[in-house]
Amino acid sequence: MELLKAVLLGLVQGLSEFLPISSSGHLVLAAEILNFHEEGIAFEVFLHMGTLFSVLLVFRHEIGKMILAPYMVWLKKSDDAEYIEYLHWDYYVVLATIPAAVIGLMFKDRIEVMFSNLLLVLSMLFITGTFMWLSRFMRDRSKRLTIGNTFLIGVVQAFAILPGISRSGSTIVTGLAMGISRDKVARFSFILSLPAIAGAFILKVNDLAASPPASGELLNLIVGTLVSFFSGYLAIIWLLDVVRKGKLEWFGYYCLAVSLTGFIWYFSR
Repeated sequence: MELLKAVLLGLVQGLSEFLPISSSGHLVLAAEILNFHEEGIAFEVFLHMGTLFSVLLVFRHEIGKMILAPYMVWLKKSDDAEYIEYLHWDYYVVLATIPAAVIGLMFKDRIEVMFSNLLLVLSMLFITGTFMWLSRFMRDRSKRLTIGNTFLIGVVQAFAILPGISRSGSTIVTGLAMGISRDKVARFSFILSLPAIAGAFILKVNDLAASPPASGELLNLIVGTLVSFFSGYLAIIWLLDVVRKGKLEWFGYYCLAVSLTGFIWYFSR
């Protein structure tokens, strides 16, 4: 693996994991453009680890309170409204994770095959772009998170297992369509990504143990991980600002342009 390719793929993973443009779709396209299809299990695992740490860093305060909430409410009998709300978030994250976990485990092999279908990826990117464009018509009605709307967000997240469908984009737009506060649905979407990213990481760990990286690959792994971490951190901060301003449609135009350009390139080869 060349160091430059490690940097580029780390950058693609970090930015596209959180920006509503589909990390899986962009990694497939990047591998196609770079003619680099054998990055290996180790590289995939380490890239996910980098983006996992970026979420933990940005939302460290919220995550800390979510971890502390059961202790404060159940054992300390606290009636603090903030801890009660974060305890509800604990429930919501678990509930919204179930659909993706079930589909991911049941159809793991079939889903992996889809990553080699470039036309499918381009089609799913077109759908992602359309959803992002439609967000321009959605208004913040400041609704709260509930069992019902968070489960629906989880169902939509399950479809984002398909390469080319943006996890962050689909969950945020679904929340906006239901009138949930822009800032709240964006933060919930990012925190909801933790089980998804951690799950992808854990599923690959056994494969990594069976086929550990060679010592000569360590530099590329470290560089790729650091690039995915820092680019992921910046992507989260930027997207939070974009969502607050109601400008998600920008990413819709981008995804539509990438999809159409990809179709033209594919059929003109």
